[in-house]
Amino acid sequence: MDFSLTGKTAIVVGGGTGLGFGMASGLAQAGANVVLVSRRQNVIDESAAKIAEATGNANVVGISADITSIENINELVGKVCDKFGQIDILINGAGVNKRFSALEFTEADWDVVQNTQLKYVFFLCQAVAKQMVEKGIKGKIINIASLTSELGLPNMISYCAAKGAIVQITKAMANEWAQYGINVNAIGPGYYETEMTAPLFKDEKRVAELFSRIPMKKFGLPSDLAGTAVFLASEASDYVTGQVIYVDGGFLCC
Repeated sequence: MDFSLTGKTAIVVGGGTGLGFGMASGLAQAGANVVLVSRRQNVIDESAAKIAEATGNANVVGISADITSIENINELVGKVCDKFGQIDILINGAGVNKRFSALEFTEADWDVVQNTQLKYVFFLCQAVAKQMVEKGIKGKIINIASLTSELGLPNMISYCAAKGAIVQITKAMANEWAQYGINVNAIGPGYYETEMTAPLFKDEKRVAELFSRIPMKKFGLPSDLAGTAVFLASEASDYVTGQVIYVDGGFLCC
């Protein structure tokens, strides 16, 4: 059973902060070349330096990209291939949310969430998978699902729709791309305090309700996703595809 990622190259979208940073750190510790992707170059440069220092892995870099266009996605894939030769692993962790009542949700807000959380997630998977097929790479694609892939939570209508669809496209891509030796899976985080969830954690009553539903009686840390990310990115998961692993402290089992 081999969990080593030495010699592999990984893209981690959203790797500069929060959950993406935790997963990127795990991949770097396992020996992968890691490319952090975000719109903010200063953030990913700082994060890359932190990960490199903590893991002793010098091959951690940041590439700034706005992946909300196919042109930008293709440019990103080209830059990573130019630097490291190929892409073996993709963690698709771009995130955005709009918290409004379903009665008040606008078309513009709906589209922002759907485009970031679903549309361009697929097209980045497609672009990376194309180079995997062209180069004969047995690659690993990891999408980021959510508890809202299973639960219909209030004031998150577009996010719930997108994250539910992430599970379905993950299964469909896994089915279609298995013939090329590409594994496609998803990780479903539970409740983690990050930049994106900060508004939720300001609601003390809601936080107490959520905490009471977590059997492990703790909220997640970004580092809690590292082991699952390394497993799904490594040869240890070669016979795992089309699956969602929820890393939620037991929330969904209640």
